[in-house]
Amino acid sequence: MRKAIATAAIACLAIAVLLGLGILVPRPFSSEDAHAPFRQTFSTTTRTVLILSSRIHTDIAFPADADVIGRFRFMARDGLDPGMPGVAHVIAGWGGRSFYIETPTWADLKPGPVFKALTLDRSVMHMALAGPIDRRHPDVITLNLPPAAFDRLLAAVSDSFMRGANRAELPLAGAQYGPYDRFYEARGSFNALVGCNVWTARMLRAAGITTGWWTPLPGLLTAGLALHNDKELFVQVPGAR
Repeated sequence: MRKAIATAAIACLAIAVLLGLGILVPRPFSSEDAHAPFRQTFSTTTRTVLILSSRIHTDIAFPADADVIGRFRFMARDGLDPGMPGVAHVIAGWGGRSFYIETPTWADLKPGPVFKALTLDRSVMHMALAGPIDRRHPDVITLNLPPAAFDRLLAAVSDSFMRGANRAELPLAGAQYGPYDRFYEARGSFNALVGCNVWTARMLRAAGITTGWWTPLPGLLTAGLALHNDKELFVQVPGAR
């Protein structure tokens, strides 16, 4: 029994050390290279994106501006036009096909999707439309990006879709939570250790933002962002906690 307890304690300590290093070690390692796009391109014109967090998942919310609507106009073919009146944000997320589609709420949790998430699963993109989002909410982070960095982020998210004939995105028929979201085939395989939050971090790095080296949970992602980036990246929202 003592040996089992000691082994479990060592395993927990090892996981804690890995998670700590995942935050403390920056990615990319050279902060000068990471911040160069911001130092070179910041001007009076900036764009904002939101990072939306839940207990285990993060999404990226783009403003429903003309270039964003144009990039995701393909959604209109599937009955969800990002240019429709009342849309303020286009939200993008990446995740495991089984868990993501079959678990819209914790009440829907089932063993099969959990097993696939912990082993290996195909990936999907989840696209949703939303109205105004309260930036004061504690699970919302507002990032302030130079136009060039915003364009790189938008391009990286777009490049996460798997495409078929004529470079068309591949919707998953009947896979949605409600009237304002759709699922699409995505590039790459999913595993919980390199899951949705690791994808979000990779998208942000494409824009020139530094993240922690390994951020499998939302809290690790946001902690790494705060640790490794200049304060000019973050929009200070009055009243936010």
